[in-house]
Amino acid sequence: MAYEFDHIHLKSADPGATADWYVKAFNFKIISDAVRPWGDRFIRCETVDGAVVNISGARTNEKMGDSDSSAHWGLEHFGIKVDNMEYEIERLIGLGAKLMEGPVDVPDGPIIAFFKLPGDVRVELLQLTR
Repeated sequence: MAYEFDHIHLKSADPGATADWYVKAFNFKIISDAVRPWGDRFIRCETVDGAVVNISGARTNEKMGDSDSSAHWGLEHFGIKVDNMEYEIERLIGLGAKLMEGPVDVPDGPIIAFFKLPGDVRVELLQLTR
């Protein structure tokens, strides 16, 4: 059986503001925005290269745990390739992201940096070319 990546799903206290931030920060395109039958606002986004990122709020009567942008067990972060790390760090900080680690020049690898984004989501930027 073949397997394909389908999507990332982020939960947010304010899905609209979170989706708008990703539109500004990473040129996401909002594909759909609706309230689902179980009460959560569900926004389907797509990255420039076609990856799907869903952003939704809590379902009716759903109790959400705390978010955590620090290193942790489970889904820890997702990575985004960039062309110019220094530029992207300044740009994302200007949009309200917090630089948590880096940039680090990995020997024989990329330059990486980790950010805390709105909703306490951890994201890694990777500059593969020098």
